[in-house]
Amino acid sequence: MKARFVVQLSIALAASLSLATRTSRAVGSSGPRPDPTFDGRMGGASTNAVLDPPTEIPGEIVVDLKDDIGAADVAAVGARYGVSLRPNSAWSVSHDKLEVADVDPADEPALIEALSRDPRVEHAEPMALYRALFVPDDPLYESKQWHLKRVGAEKAWDYTCGRGVTVAVVDTGIACFDKGPFSKGTDLVGTRCEGGWNFVDDSAHASDDQGHGTHVAGTIAQTTNNGVGAAGLAYCASLMPVKVLNKQGFGSVASVAEGIRFAADEGAQVINLSLGGPIKSRILEDAVEHAIDRGVVVVAAAGNSGRNVGYPAAYPGVVAVSATDADDKIAWFSSRGPEVSIAAPGVGVTQQTVCNAGRDRCELFGTFNGTSMASPHVAGIVAMIEALGVTQPSAVKSVLASTARPAPGAELYGAGIVDGGAAAAHVFWGHFALRVLALVGLGWAVRRRIQKRGGRLSRSALAWCGVVAAATGLFPVGPWLGFGSGGDGLGALGQLAMRPFGEWDLVLLGVSAHRWMLFSSALPVIALTALGFANRSIRPVVGGVALGMAALLLQMAWSQDTRFVGGPFWACVLALANALVCAWIARVGLEVRKTEA
Repeated sequence: MKARFVVQLSIALAASLSLATRTSRAVGSSGPRPDPTFDGRMGGASTNAVLDPPTEIPGEIVVDLKDDIGAADVAAVGARYGVSLRPNSAWSVSHDKLEVADVDPADEPALIEALSRDPRVEHAEPMALYRALFVPDDPLYESKQWHLKRVGAEKAWDYTCGRGVTVAVVDTGIACFDKGPFSKGTDLVGTRCEGGWNFVDDSAHASDDQGHGTHVAGTIAQTTNNGVGAAGLAYCASLMPVKVLNKQGFGSVASVAEGIRFAADEGAQVINLSLGGPIKSRILEDAVEHAIDRGVVVVAAAGNSGRNVGYPAAYPGVVAVSATDADDKIAWFSSRGPEVSIAAPGVGVTQQTVCNAGRDRCELFGTFNGTSMASPHVAGIVAMIEALGVTQPSAVKSVLASTARPAPGAELYGAGIVDGGAAAAHVFWGHFALRVLALVGLGWAVRRRIQKRGGRLSRSALAWCGVVAAATGLFPVGPWLGFGSGGDGLGALGQLAMRPFGEWDLVLLGVSAHRWMLFSSALPVIALTALGFANRSIRPVVGGVALGMAALLLQMAWSQDTRFVGGPFWACVLALANALVCAWIARVGLEVRKTEA
């Protein structure tokens, strides 16, 4: 579709000087204090930025060529239309063939029309500018992180902290690494950062020279329980910094689209987009569809216009997030409409960010407003849900919607206000109940089968420990006993204790590995059988683990909330087939013949 668009995106970037002095404090005595002229506009954006007209780069167009064409075809397209095409980034050369051309502004409409008709071209559009979703700060709240409590963080931490999930922050970068004049944030020191790309400078170093991306990332996974600064929601998750916006908070549509594709292709399970604009782009929409097709949950800020939901939030399949205040009222600036999926706190949100363009270890704890601040609350909770085993994107969205706190006006709040505590408890205890029911049924069936064969069920205590461990985890009441992930210091150990064996890959290998159902299958049981079945004392333990694994697989087949590379249907078929194999091994392993009694 031919579109004249340039998207001005307001991403909630900064705090006013009075807000910074009352609610922020500089960190790092070795570096300079924040610039005393800092007035909260980060990059010179006016306080009326959300009302500014859209902007585009005259004389520059972006051409999305078909992914399977070669370098000769790219050159041929340029020669055919008399333009010089250059890759938008080094990554695009071998991936999405996104090219940029400088043209005479007077010839731009005709060239776009001609290129759009070429069968080698998917889309041709004017180059758009994107900017951070910014609104000026509203009055402060006494509690700095009221917003985390409001989304049920403390309850959610009893069950999960997002371990094994990677969240891509497509933004201005993150203060994730020590590189040159840039440094890792002091309150991100315990947070794992992996991969990433800088589409502004076309390099692998996605450092934050603006501050917005680091603030957004803090809500998702700020290092927590370390005695420093602020807390984050999914603090055990990994962050993938993808820089698509420059130090003024602007970025081209080509870079934003490539950033989304990059994050999806590099293994992110969640993408947070605290950016947006009022006009559609087919290139951007295709990038979002690409990510969704790869099983990524895409979360985006609804916008700060106070009117219609912007893009990419308004695209189908995206979790569009509106902003609320400490009284659960919709923020005056928050965009609204039928595309809103859910609401989250976006007024007076405090996290660590950078100052002095991220240099010289200049840091502060800033309090920002905007749907940009609301979106990462939802992205963090999505990571926590996925870490509990719900990895099918449609199921994740269903959990978000069904556990949200009701609020009046679907066009303002979508399904309601996100509640991470209710979501985590719903997943944990829902799975637990289904597995117990499956265990009861399987145990009865196995016992009946053994009795018909003239044997009896093993009474080995170790065997029944294996049943519980494989079906529900060793400590299914971990939240009450203190074996959760929040504040107890157990970390991965606590998470493993609360997990059935079939979900250990979530903790040890990451959610992306879980889509292959490596542990949640008959394979671990078959391996145990090969190693220990010949030993009469170990055989009942193998049988117990097999029975527990069969219960887990039946729950997965029933819930259909685990993403599998072959799709939901084959995930169900595979789970049922493996459950049958495990049930057979359980019957053999738990059977005690009269001659053995």
